[in-house]
Amino acid sequence: MQELNFPKFEYRFKSTENKVSIFDVIRKKFIILQPEEWVRQHCVHYIINYKKYPKSLINVEKELSINGLKKRYDIVVFNSDGSIHLIVECKSYSTIINQGTFDQIARYNLALKADYLMVTNGINHYYCQMDTENKRYSFLKDIPNYTKA
Repeated sequence: MQELNFPKFEYRFKSTENKVSIFDVIRKKFIILQPEEWVRQHCVHYIINYKKYPKSLINVEKELSINGLKKRYDIVVFNSDGSIHLIVECKSYSTIINQGTFDQIARYNLALKADYLMVTNGINHYYCQMDTENKRYSFLKDIPNYTKA
C-alpha cells in the first residue's frame, strides 16, 4: 500500500480467499483492505494515538440519513455529552480532494452539526472549525487534541 502522510502505527493484517484485511480497533473486526480503508485506519490511529481521543468516543462507517437519502460517514468523534466534535471524510490516496469532497462533508455536517471537520486522502489533510452561529468556518493547521469537558 501507498505510504501516507500520517505517523506509522502497528497494524494487523489477515489474508483469506486471496483478500487482505486490516484490523479495525473501533469496529473490532477485520475489514477488507481497500485504498480508502488504508487511509481511514491511519486516520483512526492518528486520532487515538496522537490526538488522544478515547476509542469510546469514536464511530467508524455508520449510516446517516440526509434529506431521506442513506449515506455513510467515515469517522465521527463525539463529545462526552453525545454531541459531535469531529467528522472525518476519508478518500483514497489516489483521489484528488476537490470542491465536491468539501461539499460532501458539508452536507453531512448539516445533519450532524460537528464542531470540526477533517478531509483527507492520506497525503493531504484539511481541517476546519465550524462557527454555526455566524454560518462560517475557518481552516486550521490541525484538529485540537482531546481535552475532557
